[in-house]
Parts: sequence; structure tokens; C-alpha cells
Amino acid sequence: MISFIMLLLSILSLLVLLIIIKGPSIWDRILGYNIFSSIMILLIMLFSTLHNRAYLLDIVIVYTLLGFISIVFISRFVQGKGKI
Repeated sequence: MISFIMLLLSILSLLVLLIIIKGPSIWDRILGYNIFSSIMILLIMLFSTLHNRAYLLDIVIVYTLLGFISIVFISRFVQGKGKI
């Protein structure tokens, strides 16, 4: 069951990559990156559960924090029209 969910999430991540590449606006691409980051977090968590690798949960926590911080900084950069 977990393998099926991982396969489904992998297919969805490929579809989200199309949104990131083809997005009509920068905000669509940022949203696509956020969704892709969330899917990758779920995949790592499911892989950790499937293979009993507890250390991967630490990686998930760090990846979650980095994803959130990067979304905030990219959004502020775009909203400020490139001013840092």
C-alpha cells in the first residue's frame, strides 16, 4: 500500500514539475515549487517508514524548514521587484 502511494506521489511530482516549467506567472511557479517540496517531504517520510530509517525524519525536518524559508524569501524578492 505504501509503495502504491509512493508511486502515485512520484507521478504527481512529475505533473507539478510541468507546472513549475510552464507556469504562466512567477506566482504559479512559486506555488508549484511549494507543492513539489511538500510531495518530496511526504515521499521521504513514506520511504523512512517503509524501510525503518529513523534518521531520515531528521532530514525531513531540515528540508521542511529550508523549504519554508526559501518560499518566504523568494516571495518577498518577487514582491519587492528584485530589491533585496
